[in-house]
Amino acid sequence: MSGAAQRPSWASIAFAPVTVRRSLRVAAVVGSILVAINYGDRIFAGTLVLRDLAKIGLTYCVPYCVATYAAVSALLNGK
Repeated sequence: MSGAAQRPSWASIAFAPVTVRRSLRVAAVVGSILVAINYGDRIFAGTLVLRDLAKIGLTYCVPYCVATYAAVSALLNGK
């Protein structure tokens, strides 16, 4: 074995509690803004359907994935 430190895996970074918490905060803020923009009228009119709820869930998943990818990429590239 060499004396160099082993590089962490992407999974160990992506699922680290600090990364998950940060990504959840980003998803909550950005997702809420996107939901308000895209579904605010339907929410206030009370006309949401099941399909809209599924899309709203995905609206929160996208910023979570982007924030997690950015964190993993930055740490693996040493930036």
